Amino acid sequence: MAVSFLNRELSDLCLGKPALKPIPAESTVSEALTALKKSGETHLSVWSCDHTTRKVLEEGDCVCRCVGKICMVDVIIFLCKEENLVNPSKALETHVAHILPKGNSIVRHLDPNSSLLEAIDYILEGAQNLVIPIQNYRSTPSRKKLLSKASSLSPTTHNGVEYCWLTQEDIVRFLLNSIGVFSPMPTFTIESLNIIDHDMMTVSYHDPAISSLDAITRAYIEQSSVAVVDEDNRLIGEISPFTLAYCDETVAAAIATLSAGDLMTYIDYGGPPEDLIELVKTRLQEKELGAMVELIDEEFSLSSSSSSASSCSSDDESGSNKVTVLGRYSSARRSEAITCYPWSSLVAVMIQALAHRANSIWVMDEDHNLIGVVTFKGILEVFRSITNARRKPERDNTSKQ
Repeated sequence: MAVSFLNRELSDLCLGKPALKPIPAESTVSEALTALKKSGETHLSVWSCDHTTRKVLEEGDCVCRCVGKICMVDVIIFLCKEENLVNPSKALETHVAHILPKGNSIVRHLDPNSSLLEAIDYILEGAQNLVIPIQNYRSTPSRKKLLSKASSLSPTTHNGVEYCWLTQEDIVRFLLNSIGVFSPMPTFTIESLNIIDHDMMTVSYHDPAISSLDAITRAYIEQSSVAVVDEDNRLIGEISPFTLAYCDETVAAAIATLSAGDLMTYIDYGGPPEDLIELVKTRLQEKELGAMVELIDEEFSLSSSSSSASSCSSDDESGSNKVTVLGRYSSARRSEAITCYPWSSLVAVMIQALAHRANSIWVMDEDHNLIGVVTFKGILEVFRSITNARRKPERDNTSKQ
């Protein structure tokens, strides 16, 4: 029964999913930033359209394909490069296609009639987002007109077809909603299922945040997080790409100047404290990175002017030491780490991760020492192993015959 469930079509998961908001691969990073902030999305799909193939010349339609995704994390990591900190304005004029991961199939196209099992296989191979055509959709002139008025983004259709995408979180949530199909496996402990990853990315609370940049990059690709620990390897918090996705590009300056502990405070829910912003600006000046100071002033000036009208009547929040930032920061999850134990059941960890929208859950021992992490990818490996276990007896019987 579990195997047949994993062979069901992906179209079931696409019901109600919104159409992708795309940007051309030729867009600049600056244009992508504007689109991200206006859209309210954490990620935008990046599309490349071929206008030169024989099919295009004969039929008149260009061949378009999603070649990646752009997120605030991509921009932050890009701006953290030394040459870009010196001249962020020039860096922001770089084409989006140049900052996408090279040779890493983070985005993959799949047909709606592909199986859930195929989707899991792609994710285990490294895909983060699966691009699926929304079936039976044909755009109408009135809808196109509404879209062009409502958004500065490109139209959501490609040759009359809209697309959505599925993430690791979508698939884990779908599996949880039908968890009884896989009984009794969901009640097993994560330790017994061997899904605790002991190869963790950590940074000391007092270490410079820039020392964790490679770890943040890896965590972004692997859909995990970087643990912030004290001198006894006790977990204090985390630097999560999920949280960074709700921030703005000024976090690059914070990474370049703050400790890992202060960075957690800077990116935490509600926006950075004023004293940390001033500390970042002072240290940037000391490093002769005045262009980044100007970027920070411009960003928070725009944030303050756009939020003043809607926040001036708020009496229940003192906010005296916080910069008022609406939208992106207010939607982020706090930097507080979500934890479980080796004896926690698989289903309990799934519920915990989905409830907190955390791609990874830190694993503690009985003395509250950090010993590992469980990711959505590790959880999906367990469900994928079911088909391998069912096929092994079949192969053994065949060999005996």
